[in-house]
Amino acid sequence: MPPIRRKKLTFDAKEFKGSRLRCLQLTSLNNDIVAEFLTELVKPHAQVVAESVWIPRGMLAPREAELGKAKEFLSDRQRTKAINWWLADPQPNTRIPNWDVVSNCTVKGRPGLVLVEAKSHLSELREGDSSKAKGENRKKIEDALAKADEKLNELISGWKLDAHSHYQLSNRFAWAWNVASMGVPVVLVYLGFLNAREMITDARQVFHSAKDWEDRVRNYSNGVVPSSMWNGVVWVNEQTPLHALIRAAEVTVKAKVVE
Repeated sequence: MPPIRRKKLTFDAKEFKGSRLRCLQLTSLNNDIVAEFLTELVKPHAQVVAESVWIPRGMLAPREAELGKAKEFLSDRQRTKAINWWLADPQPNTRIPNWDVVSNCTVKGRPGLVLVEAKSHLSELREGDSSKAKGENRKKIEDALAKADEKLNELISGWKLDAHSHYQLSNRFAWAWNVASMGVPVVLVYLGFLNAREMITDARQVFHSAKDWEDRVRNYSNGVVPSSMWNGVVWVNEQTPLHALIRAAEVTVKAKVVE
């Protein structure tokens, strides 16, 4: 079922200091256009169609998907398993990692998921520990990251997923691995929005080309994610693909006076 569209919305200014604005602009478009865009992101590994479900759905349905809670993407059993893997004491208001865009897809004929982490400027690539979890939940998250790190290193050496450094990057790959471990093919996309000129300040650098973005991602993830994983694939439990792609896109709204 598509997300409920609201009649009235209020956004905080801080919500538009990164990639969120472009994700909402993009998903506000016609279903055929969004599906075509998402398919371009993940080709040749997966396909998204106009009938697919994705979150968010534009300005009137701006909710970001938390995979352990969003009913659109995983079964009840899978969501419960994911939550209990991540949290020791899950409560309804406890936040878990949310995604800029999540969509159903097909991967070689199998139902799968596209998970998009998007950035519009360099300072969004955080290297520190941004988790707000405390106590037993914090310990559980550290254990989850350690388990994902162990299993991924069995497939390709060179992983170092950690809650204390590159926390967001670590949790993205940990969640992607966990979903794949439940038999759901995953295409994880690190998406750079190019030439986001309104984001430029003295403290912010934007991305000017696909190569610029890829170089930034590879430099940022060095020592955490094996270089060969980017634009590559691992097979979780020997039968479920987990792809990790670096992609760039330009989403702009141009104003031009015509006569």
